[in-house]
Order: sequence, then structure tokens, then C-alpha cells
Amino acid sequence: MVLIISEHLKTQINQAAAMAYPLECCGLMLGRILSTGLKDHLDEDEREVIDLVPTDNRWGAAVQEVTDPQAALADGRNKGLSQHRRYWIDPTMMLKVQQEARDRNLDIIGVYHSHPDHPAIPSECDRRLAWPVYSYVIVSVKAGQVENFLSWRLNNEHQFRSEPVEIFNKI
Repeated sequence: MVLIISEHLKTQINQAAAMAYPLECCGLMLGRILSTGLKDHLDEDEREVIDLVPTDNRWGAAVQEVTDPQAALADGRNKGLSQHRRYWIDPTMMLKVQQEARDRNLDIIGVYHSHPDHPAIPSECDRRLAWPVYSYVIVSVKAGQVENFLSWRLNNEHQFRSEPVEIFNKI
């Protein structure tokens, strides 16, 4: 399992993360799943990022109430869990991007987002809301500067494991 991305697209993700600071940025990665010859082993595939679709971070109290009602109540209806600490991509945007990607013979292969002033390690919320078919790039941004760029994939136990990232320079 590996995520393949050009230096140019990695730079675009890093710039989006730095520009959104101190809020979390988010977006979708379009590309292709490259066969490894291991049928029924989706977690062993390679994914090549071809394009990015930046999206608005739509996290808000209504999203929190639906995705984590206990935290919403415990945190006083969104206290501490704002766009500084969470992201949400509108499902209608996901559907629109999915349709446009298919028209280009591409798929949504992953999601990227930033962690302002936190490590590039998935949170429990990230894990709970993740889908096993996607790669999840997390960019750590501290004091407005990108510190780390890591990719993660869910395993069969719905736990994140690190996904190697192969960066190439597009000619």
C-alpha cells in the first residue's frame, strides 16, 4: 500500500493547510487505484493522486450533533470542537466531485485535511468518520508553518495505519 503524489500536488495541499491556519483545511484527492495483482486486497493497492479538489470546511454545531451527539452535549454544543479542531466535507460536494471524477475516468481516492497545532496523526473523530476505501492525508501546521505530511489508511479492524507516501517530480 502506497500513496503516490507529485511534489506539485503535495505543495498545493501544504499551501492550503498553511493558508487555512488556524482552521482545518480539507479537500479531495482524485486519481487512480493501481492494481497490485492481489485480488480482494484493497488495503494492499497503490493509489496515484492526479488532481486535487479543495473543499470548504463545513464543520459546525449541526454536523457535530449528527456525528457525535455525546461530544456535542459534553462540550456545550461545539465548544472546543470548531473548525479549529474538526473538518467536514458536505456530502453533496462529495457526490458532485465523484460524478465529475468519473467523467474524467478518475475516482476519489482520498481526503486531505490539516491539524492546526497538532501532530499529523488521526484523531478518534477522524477514525470514526473515515471510510476504508480512502487514503487520508493529514498535514500538521504549527504556528502557520507546515511541519509534517502523512498518509493513513484504515485496516480491516477499522484502525488507522500509516501509509507510505511516494513523491515524484512531474516532468
